[in-house]
Amino acid sequence: MNLFRISWSNLRDKPLSSFLSGLLMTFGITIISLLLLLNKQLDDQFRKNIRGIDMVLGAKGSPLQLILSSIYQIDSPVGNIPLEEAERLSRNPMIKTAIPLAMGDNYRSFRIVGTNKKYLDHFGATVAQGKLFQNDLEVVIGPRVADVTGLKIGDTFASSHGLDKDGEEHGDSKYKVVGILNPTNTVTDQLILTPVSSVWAIHAHHDEHHEEGEAHEADEDHDEHEEEPREITSMLIKFRNPMGMMLARGINSNSKLQAALPNIEINRLFSLLGIGVETLRGLAIVIMLISGISVFVSLYNSLKERRYEMALMLSMGATRAQLFGMLLLEGIVLALIGFVLGLTLSRIGLWLFSGSVSDEYHYNLAAFGILPEEWGLLGIALLIGILAAALPALGVYRMNISRTLAEE
Repeated sequence: MNLFRISWSNLRDKPLSSFLSGLLMTFGITIISLLLLLNKQLDDQFRKNIRGIDMVLGAKGSPLQLILSSIYQIDSPVGNIPLEEAERLSRNPMIKTAIPLAMGDNYRSFRIVGTNKKYLDHFGATVAQGKLFQNDLEVVIGPRVADVTGLKIGDTFASSHGLDKDGEEHGDSKYKVVGILNPTNTVTDQLILTPVSSVWAIHAHHDEHHEEGEAHEADEDHDEHEEEPREITSMLIKFRNPMGMMLARGINSNSKLQAALPNIEINRLFSLLGIGVETLRGLAIVIMLISGISVFVSLYNSLKERRYEMALMLSMGATRAQLFGMLLLEGIVLALIGFVLGLTLSRIGLWLFSGSVSDEYHYNLAAFGILPEEWGLLGIALLIGILAAALPALGVYRMNISRTLAEE
């Protein structure tokens, strides 16, 4: 007796109830699996990029915005700060490294960041082709920038003002690509990196160009530009020891700059997101339980309708254990179908979400491997399927063969 074939035939005989039970199981597993995938991907991206950055110096404003814009490049900068004051604060003995960042332009929505070699070293970024930038208006580009824009070594391009690709173009000064970076799966993959002085040069030239229409003030304005203090957007700080955390309070209280602590802000962000994630996860579990109830009702009704058929099978030599196993198999099959379809739909959802995030922020979240937690999800699905099938299947042991056959 092929129990699996019989179980499958029984499910096919009740397509509507089988479809409803499998659909509910699929929805529940899809939601939980997608949440697990997104949580893992986002956590990996956030933790990897934040590693080794203990504090960010920037303009007064939202500390979370400062973190998102300076480390993850997914928000607008808070503002600019004087380079001289940032360097003065970074000379504290508790600070090990300080990496300046100057932002404000983009090329086809990829951000141009003025910095130095320490920034690449921090993220482990190395040059795959060409060389590292050395002079003004030389850039190295991340591999994703190269793939999307088609830029190659020796190409030149004009940046657009601001972070919007439709911003005003700095057509009079062009950057030159001198290097392409190896992939690191960090924020450097989607950046255009250049010396800080390049950003100053581009914007100084841009300001002078707009002043040409006022000839009688041009010389005075030019002199003022020469005298203006240099500014940067922010500075990434690494402490020599954990005692450096105490610097943040003093900077926030006694200076015009803001000191934001990435770990605190990101943990706060994840705690806020966690409320919504836990709510959705709870909803998915409820859906899976409803699926189990649906399986129970379906098999219970099926058992009543097939009592005569099962009594015949028992009279022809089948054991009650075999019939019990057959009904269990129906619950297991529905759980397995729901699990496979749920994982498939969750990967499709992740692919769609990754495409949206990639277009907007250039982050790649398309890692489709099965997570260890999803094997636990399979166990939960099977448990629900088995319990839902076992309760009505116990009726097999209470069946009176002769009475059932006589009634029919």
